[in-house]
Amino acid sequence: MTRRDSYPKVEIIEEGMREGMQIESAAITVDAKIALLDALSVTGLKTIVVGSFVSPKWTPQMANIDELVDRFTPRDGVTYTALALNERGRERMSQYMPPLSESKEFPRTFVHLCDVFVRRNTNRSQQDEIDLWPAVIERTVASGARSAGIAINAAWGSNWLGPFDEGYRMEMLERQHELWTAAGVKVDKVWIGDPMAWNVPDEVASQLRAIQERWPEIDRFHLHLHDARGSAMLSAYEALKVLNEDQTLVLDTSIGGMGGCPYGGHGRMTRMIPTEDLVDLLNELGVPTGIDIDRLIEAALLAEKVVGHSLWGHVSKAGPRPRGVALFPMDLPFIETEEQAQHFRVGPGAYEGAPSPWAQPIVSSARTELSVQSKGSRGER
Repeated sequence: MTRRDSYPKVEIIEEGMREGMQIESAAITVDAKIALLDALSVTGLKTIVVGSFVSPKWTPQMANIDELVDRFTPRDGVTYTALALNERGRERMSQYMPPLSESKEFPRTFVHLCDVFVRRNTNRSQQDEIDLWPAVIERTVASGARSAGIAINAAWGSNWLGPFDEGYRMEMLERQHELWTAAGVKVDKVWIGDPMAWNVPDEVASQLRAIQERWPEIDRFHLHLHDARGSAMLSAYEALKVLNEDQTLVLDTSIGGMGGCPYGGHGRMTRMIPTEDLVDLLNELGVPTGIDIDRLIEAALLAEKVVGHSLWGHVSKAGPRPRGVALFPMDLPFIETEEQAQHFRVGPGAYEGAPSPWAQPIVSSARTELSVQSKGSRGER
């Protein structure tokens, strides 16, 4: 499939082990988490967030992050990183570099637009975050770094304060940009988060256009979109259409779509874009990912076993669009259940015993004329 030249480069950051696991049961074993992390590591994903170095008092799901990092199997070509919210967390994380490494998004300044959420989530205020900007910039200049990022979180709205408009978002970005510019550091990255799933596709597109017009030198746009209201994939697609081939769109996704923060009000229903669904969409659009969709589907099904309940991805349930030898048998019997639909990956055994109304095999000359392609070619088109 031909790639449209105007699409941006796309980078996917897998958040299932961090954003996903932080809202799942604290009783999930380290062995189970390692099995999932190792499965994700062989899919072709380039960046995986393995967890958070935070207090187990507030996030007990991350109590064994040190053991996880000690025992998992790092793969060449994969960047592993983690979240650390304070100096203590960063000190702990630094002990595991490598296999962990700093995020590409740093150095950056950062602020939540919702003062209520940041107080609930990190026990600090919006002003506390703003007060940290000069120190971040000072350290960056001292390190010799020549470029940095600006970031806003809870960008489109809050379950406690309501919607935020583009003017407020631009004001907070502008304040950060001015400080970096005064320090002689180029701003070429922007990060926008949406922990309470207030994103709306046209507002996301408008925001990215405004940033491009105001600061054309910014060429890396990172979106962390939650999906409580089902709009995150639509918003990501709008971002794809707004940006161009000279820019990079970074999208945070989670295997199976799991994700959420206990302080945001939606729990597990906050969700994220399922990684496997985004990869399938990008494959169909001709945007290269280097990710094996079949292995990703297996990881999504493993994730369901690890967390002990069904997740929210679509492609792991119905499969990618079949082509070549993967086209469905024409005399396929009635398929009704989720288990039967798994025939796309496990074969006829999935629907054994299903009723079939066909007295004779169905044949079609159109089918015989289709060129045959290998099933494995689905992973990269």
